[in-house]
Amino acid sequence: MRDAKGIENPAFVPSSPDTPRRLSASPSQIEVSALPSDTQKEDSQLREPQGPQKPPEPQEPHTPPSLPGTPPASQKRPRPLSLSEFEEGPCGWGNFHPECLQRCNTPRGYLLHYCLLALTQGIIVNGLVNISISTIEKRYEMKSSLTGLISSSYDISFCVLSVFISFLGERGHKPRWLAFASFMIGLGALVFSLPHFFSGAYQLGSIFEDTCLQTRNSTGCASSASSLSNYLYVFILGQLFLGTGGTPLYTLGTAFIDDSVPTHKSSLYIGIGYSMSVLGPAIGYVLGGQLLTVYIDAAMGRSAGINEDDPRWLGAWWIGFLLAWLFAWSLIIPFSCFPKYLPGTAEIQAGKISQAHQGKSSFIQKADENFGKSFKDLPAALKNLMRNTVFMCLVLSTTSEALITTGFATFLPKFIENQFGLSSSFAATLGGAVLIPGAALGQILGGVLVSKFKLACKNTMKFSLCASVVALMLSFIFVYAKCENEPFAGVSESYNGTGELGNLTAPCNANCNCLRSYYYPLCGKDGVQYFSPCFAGCTNLVSARRPKVYYNCSCIERKMEIASAPESLGFEATAGKCETRCANLPIFLGVFFATIAFTFMAGTPITVSILRCVNNKQRSLALGIQFMFLRLLGTIPGPIIFGMTIDSTCVLWDINECGVKGACWIYDNIRMAHMLVVITVTCKATTIFFNGLAIFLYKPPPSSIDVSFQHQQSVVTTVSVECDGN
Repeated sequence: MRDAKGIENPAFVPSSPDTPRRLSASPSQIEVSALPSDTQKEDSQLREPQGPQKPPEPQEPHTPPSLPGTPPASQKRPRPLSLSEFEEGPCGWGNFHPECLQRCNTPRGYLLHYCLLALTQGIIVNGLVNISISTIEKRYEMKSSLTGLISSSYDISFCVLSVFISFLGERGHKPRWLAFASFMIGLGALVFSLPHFFSGAYQLGSIFEDTCLQTRNSTGCASSASSLSNYLYVFILGQLFLGTGGTPLYTLGTAFIDDSVPTHKSSLYIGIGYSMSVLGPAIGYVLGGQLLTVYIDAAMGRSAGINEDDPRWLGAWWIGFLLAWLFAWSLIIPFSCFPKYLPGTAEIQAGKISQAHQGKSSFIQKADENFGKSFKDLPAALKNLMRNTVFMCLVLSTTSEALITTGFATFLPKFIENQFGLSSSFAATLGGAVLIPGAALGQILGGVLVSKFKLACKNTMKFSLCASVVALMLSFIFVYAKCENEPFAGVSESYNGTGELGNLTAPCNANCNCLRSYYYPLCGKDGVQYFSPCFAGCTNLVSARRPKVYYNCSCIERKMEIASAPESLGFEATAGKCETRCANLPIFLGVFFATIAFTFMAGTPITVSILRCVNNKQRSLALGIQFMFLRLLGTIPGPIIFGMTIDSTCVLWDINECGVKGACWIYDNIRMAHMLVVITVTCKATTIFFNGLAIFLYKPPPSSIDVSFQHQQSVVTTVSVECDGN
């Protein structure tokens, strides 16, 4: 490879005798005013490889200054040696280039495989893992804090590796990095499923009686540790592998899309790719939900003898991970056959104009000829990007958005369940029906609009700002959609005038030996909700009916004589929550759908703005830094902050036999709505502030001087972001 390309040292690409020495910036290149003459110097350096007899070290003297965008310079300079002559190539392996594969050797062909990998990653990480956590918690006898650590392991891995992988892979073979990503995602899914095959058959416990019993077997306060919890480390290892695979997908994979398409199409392609990562969780939830209806040991030929309504039922959570493993590994071959650059990349890069932010500093840092080949250069590159104020403002704006989006993705079903009195499963379905299509629509629509109107960097940031402002105004729907709590015995209502508020035990159920750790809501005919059939004092039930019906309930006020025979149509309570009298659900879902769409509509333009405001050769590293901050300040603390805020509105906690506080059963709906508005408005205001600050600080290159990416790539020893394009 020759000096003109200046992008050697790829990952997964073996060295060759042609590996050149990189060009070094001379002192004359330091001042911005000298850059026009530098362009001539770059041109002379680009012509050198055309004469094989010339040694690579000598450089031609400076020629008189001329603007790179003027016609005389273009006429005087022959067309530079393009990347395609060495880097672009056919689709295949070695000397094997089947004609049928060349149809995929296009940006659309690459985008198709990128979407499939993003879809697979979303299915596993945000779909199958989330829906399987509760089953894993029961099967391997883990506390919620431990399963929370499993969920966070992916973000931790992504956060730690994003900067290093993006720096190492910037000048590497990006499609092969995505082949590596496919391998690691598949390996992570395989490892995550392994505990099922080594933990033995699932043993059913004794059935739990939820009605009022005069004598009940007490479990006592025992805290014996189970060896099954040791599989925690296997689950964490699987998540770490998944995080390792996700890092190159969203950094190097996105930068490769931007390499391969014109500037005005980049936002459209990136928006489509990101929308697949949003649709992945929806498919994962549907697939995982269906697989949980299959008994966990069905593959062993074992029959449960129980149905899904039994609390002891566990579904086959592991099957989805095996399917995802096979599909992820099937993408290794397609990615490995792509060339380092798609055909036409050099021409596209030569036609792009730099929009990098021009900072106050006018110095270009000199680097040695091996800059970028080792991690020793990483601190200098990081320092350079950190000094780009526009870039850092955009990164901070994305972190605040990530905080609320991940928080709502985790707790929106809980909000819907408590505000509108719905079951957990139906609330999760409604939450997914709002979040997933809204996010996908926003991602695609944002990319389409930026692409259609061919917005420049500053206008792209303005578009994102407008979308965030609309989302902020719509987020006040939480104030309007709040609903009063329904009457709840022992919490907001007394037991027919007996008992105390805040105490579930009353004279009518004092002899039932009820467990406060078993929450099974019951709606009485008196319109009051009860914690469980036991706390309602019910002694009989008809389990054949759906939902279950209970009678002979001592705590429910009898307004008519209830027959004691099970065959009788009379009953006093039905399983499930009482129907809410709040009718704001349709309005809330519609407005919140619009809020999500406008929120994600700003996502793709912000990513495009980040790619534009930094040096062309630091785009992958810029995305790596963005995702590091996004995970560190957004997706990792987001669910924690939301969880602590929602827990602060709890009015009834689960307390087990040992007196240890567990999950919250009942929340104050009004306070919850107000607290979520406070978090949302705060984060949205932070996003708008940093987005507006980025617009204010952004300084595009002078309009009289156009610097193409082709010119940027010919002097790759500089690590400056701020002076690029001057």
